[in-house]
Order: sequence, then C-alpha cells, then structure tokens
Amino acid sequence: MQTATIQLHPKRNTPTELISELQSLGLRLDAPGAGAQSRRGGAGPSDHKAVTVDGHTVMIPVHTAGSWSSPYVATQPGADGAARILRDGVEVGVVSFPRQPRFYGMQTFDGIPYGKIATLHGADVLATTVLQSCIRYESRRKSCQFCAIGQSLAAGRTILRKTPEQLGEVARAAVLLDGVKHMVMTTGTPNATDRGAQILCESAFGVKSAVDLPIQGQCEPPDDDAWFRRMRDAGIDTLGMHLEAVTPEVRRRIMPGKATVPVERYFEAFAAAVDVFGKGQVSTYILAGLGDSPETILEASERLIALGVYPFVVPFVPISGTPLEDHPSPDAGYMRALLSPLAAMLEAAGMRSGDAKAGCGKCGACSSLSSFERK
Repeated sequence: MQTATIQLHPKRNTPTELISELQSLGLRLDAPGAGAQSRRGGAGPSDHKAVTVDGHTVMIPVHTAGSWSSPYVATQPGADGAARILRDGVEVGVVSFPRQPRFYGMQTFDGIPYGKIATLHGADVLATTVLQSCIRYESRRKSCQFCAIGQSLAAGRTILRKTPEQLGEVARAAVLLDGVKHMVMTTGTPNATDRGAQILCESAFGVKSAVDLPIQGQCEPPDDDAWFRRMRDAGIDTLGMHLEAVTPEVRRRIMPGKATVPVERYFEAFAAAVDVFGKGQVSTYILAGLGDSPETILEASERLIALGVYPFVVPFVPISGTPLEDHPSPDAGYMRALLSPLAAMLEAAGMRSGDAKAGCGKCGACSSLSSFERK
C-alpha cells in the first residue's frame, strides 16, 4: 500500500475539488515503483493508492484504464522523497511516498506474511477479507460484475481463509507498529443463510482476544436478525451491509446473484441492526455511476438516514480484469452535485462519518463525502 501526501498550491484546486478530480480521473505515476507497493486486484478498494490531501487520506485509482489517461501526473520523487502533482503540465501540489507499514515485514507463527492476512487502507485502517471466495463469484451469471475477489487469491497475494488466530496476531502488530486505529473486516458470501455472519463472529472474537481495536464487520443481510446481536457480542462495533446499487433493475444487471436478496430485505435488516448497534453505527456502500440516477441515490439515502444508517456514497472505479473494467467513473461534477446535498442531509440528521466507531465511513478514503461534511 502506498501513501502519499499532497500540499495544495495556494491558488489551485480546493482540497474537496482535488479529491473529487483525482478519484474520478485517477493519477499517473512517472515512478510506479516509488514508495511502498500499491495494491492490484482482490476485494476493493483495489487498483488504488492512498493519497493524503490537506490532511485527509483518500484512495486514488492508479492501475485502472481511466487513470492511464488522467491529466494528473505524479513526477519522479526528488532526493527529499517529494514528487510534484501536475495537471496538464501545471503544478497543483506536492506528493510524498512514505515507506510501507512496518507490520508488512513480519509473518505469522505458521509462516504466512502479514500482508497476505490484512492490508493497510487509508492512513490508519487495517482491512481484511476473511474469506477470499464467494458463492456467487465463480458464475458470471451470478457474480457482481465489478468484483475481483478472486484475483489476488489466484495471484498468490493472499490466502483463502484467515483464521481468528492469524487475524488477532496481525491486528496486534498493526496497532503496535503502525498506529492502526480501527479495522474493516469483510468476507465473500459463503452461503445463502447467515451470509458470512458466523465467520465474522469467529474472526472478530479472535481479534478482540489479541488487541482492543474497533471493528466493522461487513456482510450481506443474514437470514436471521439474531445474528446482529451475536456479531455485536463477538466484538463487532459497527456493521456494513452494502447495497452497491439501489434500483432493483440496476442491481439485477450489475449484481444478478446478490440482487436475489431484495432491497426491502436490506431495509428490514438495517432497521434491526440499528436497534443493536445504534444510530450511525450501521452503514451501506453505494456506488455512484452504475446506472442509478442522483435523484434515486438521494431518495434512498434520505430513507437510510431516517433509519440511522450512514449512506457511504462513492464514485464507481472499475477494476482491471472484471466485466466492468471499461465502465467509466462518474465525473467530478456529478459527484459534487450528489455529495453536497447528501452531506447537508447528514448534517441535518446529526450524523457524521467521524462519529462511527470503525469502518468505511469513518475512514472516508474512497469518497470525498467527509470533505463535504467538513464544509
């Protein structure tokens, strides 16, 4: 994982504008090997690199087809490690590429490199896909068309199943060595019943047995709402159940297998989960640019916020090797027009990303939404 720091030119883009531009257009690298190795393939965010803009760390596409033609370029770092950010030849900022996390240099007691168990996302978030497979992935008739969960496994960059003991060992090292503040724990869907809740319970218990680290668990809505209390009791502090798209017809086209779980089941599960985890401690990931109109996303977000669910709306970024690898990302203007009113809705409801104990919304690296909140 690479982490970059951008200092803005005083008369150029505002931080929010630059974040939106980079996330939509990506970033080209004159020195791809500078700093720590960036991440390709696997569960998202992927084909990205972390960049800190005005103190806010975000994930920027660097390995996608769109990023290869981006007007933004990071130049070869100088002796001081700093590289300039240019847009069409004009300097708009300065970037540095710090070393990779220290915990990446270690391995588990059974010989697995820590980086194959969990990775650093953003500035201080540990992320892992506990089960690197999914009942939907092997069939293109059922798989989510944007998903690359099997790519990193096939390339040998991760392992199929991370044990609770391995997760606890790596999490403790990441906290002690790299100052990790919270953890995101997702999973491929293993079955059509608990849909990963059991695996998350076992994994969270393993981490909390080793280190006191706030955890977000992420899975599809389980068939029994009793799993929400079980997950909380196992050590999960916040829960993510990701819609990705909100319109049934878009969901059927983009994620035919996952769409068999109706949107209404999600909303039933959201209400039940908020009763257990609390307002603002349940979230959902919505990918803008897949076919849902801004109005539809805002209507769904209003309904989610009324339930106490944080709608983390991010620009869709295609991953190489997936059926949607050539699908364009929404432009920065589209995202600003969507995120500005969404931030106002969240403010009116007294919900902020920073209030979450853990998770994607708190990290905020995949969207400029939290920058609009700060405005």
